[in-house]
Amino acid sequence: MFLPAAIPNPPKPAPDDLPEVAELKRQLHWAYLKIQVLEERLRFERIQKYGPGSEKLNDAQLELLEEEPGVSNREVQAESAREPLPVRAHTRRRRPHPGRQELPADLPRVERVIGCTPEQCQCSHCGQPTTVIGYETSEQLDVEPAKYFVLMTKREKRACQHCEQGGVAAAPAPARIIEKGLVSDRVVIDTVISKYSDHLPLYRQSVMLEREMGVEISRATMDGWVMTVGGLLIPVAAAMGRELLGGTYIQADETPVDVQMHGRRGRNHQAYLWQYSRPGGSVVFDFQLGRGRDGPKKFLGGFNGILQTDGYAAYDKVGGPQLVHGACWSHSRRKFYEAHQVSPGESVAKGIVLLIDELFGIDAEARAQNLDFAGRDRLRQQQARPLLETIRQRIEAAREQALPASKLGGAIAYTLGLWERLTKFLDYPELELSTNLAENSMRGVALGRKNWIHIGSPQAGPKVAAILSVVETCRRLDIRARDYLSAVLPGLAEVSIQKLAGLTPAAWAARTR
Repeated sequence: MFLPAAIPNPPKPAPDDLPEVAELKRQLHWAYLKIQVLEERLRFERIQKYGPGSEKLNDAQLELLEEEPGVSNREVQAESAREPLPVRAHTRRRRPHPGRQELPADLPRVERVIGCTPEQCQCSHCGQPTTVIGYETSEQLDVEPAKYFVLMTKREKRACQHCEQGGVAAAPAPARIIEKGLVSDRVVIDTVISKYSDHLPLYRQSVMLEREMGVEISRATMDGWVMTVGGLLIPVAAAMGRELLGGTYIQADETPVDVQMHGRRGRNHQAYLWQYSRPGGSVVFDFQLGRGRDGPKKFLGGFNGILQTDGYAAYDKVGGPQLVHGACWSHSRRKFYEAHQVSPGESVAKGIVLLIDELFGIDAEARAQNLDFAGRDRLRQQQARPLLETIRQRIEAAREQALPASKLGGAIAYTLGLWERLTKFLDYPELELSTNLAENSMRGVALGRKNWIHIGSPQAGPKVAAILSVVETCRRLDIRARDYLSAVLPGLAEVSIQKLAGLTPAAWAARTR
């Protein structure tokens, strides 16, 4: 058997208290923590790139968020495939099955009568002719392709047959959106709705017109129509902003949008659309070339109501001295959910997510009971206040073990840094738990910029923002944007500033309903 040669004078192990050993251990521990953070970042990047775009939830959690403002039933169904997790049960309104959908009664009906066959018109027993005794009726939604036609307007001219001094008088011309334009107001409005409500870019609309109707209208001409409408709506959007600032509660958020800068050799500039809205009320978009504080500071001015935002620092130190700043629990929850995504084996982040879901469940219970703000506030005081203390204790306990640079550490720092704002809903009953409605209002922008790509110039930005403000407000107030624009746009250029307050979508809806 081979025996290794003895090592002469083997070195003695160094004691642990030597400075060199302590330094090596410190460096090793630092390297371990750095590797842990980098691996977490790599996992998160892969999840963002290859994972699902939405936050997957389990069915129990979705029941709590199903009726949260800004969360649609379609989203709930799309996000329901996940391993079940325990969550506190809340009373939830069970909706009966709607059955067969009824078509709207105000739609015109066109009858189609189908006669019986010759064999059915004769009795199979005695051979005598049969008699019609009724009809089996069914209804289907049908459609006719869009019809384009030439609208010929004849203005009556009158003159006196007995003298020439009276001259000739012609009927006044109706007000139009684009004077002496080739197309009618309805075509212009349809172009605007198709682009900013249905996200159909102008070049596709131009191709469709040529393909279906043989009418060739350039994209530049259509763009001129859109910019004219946007210019007319800028004063209306300003009136909507004054209407919003006259209230007591505003939710704010921002989203990037590319703008063509013609002096930069084709490179786009990243500008921002800042969104200001009230739950259940108007939505106003403000175009800014940057993401600095100047935008919200200028728009909010001396606003002294409740402002609810995410944790972005640009919203700090804006508004008046009495402004109350609230935060969004959905943003906090999302950060803990991301921490759970990158480390699915740990239970700390998952437990905090479940506690936040219980918080949303309290408001879901209030909606199920159709409680007003006062009733919801009583429920919050009874259930949410002790739950918040539990959430804070759980987060502070997790802070002792979480790496500051990790996802969990970031979620903890974000939530504790905004804790005072996150708990403002206990003092102000009208304050929602989240800004989901504000984010929901910007989905049209997110869908649109994937189709129309960018805004054509910085000068076009405020016009696009005005159109989006009107279209999104009409959607939120359940107004047909086509009807509103048809009623307001013709002759809008001649309306005085004092009368604009009566032409906002909210004022128009209150007057016409």
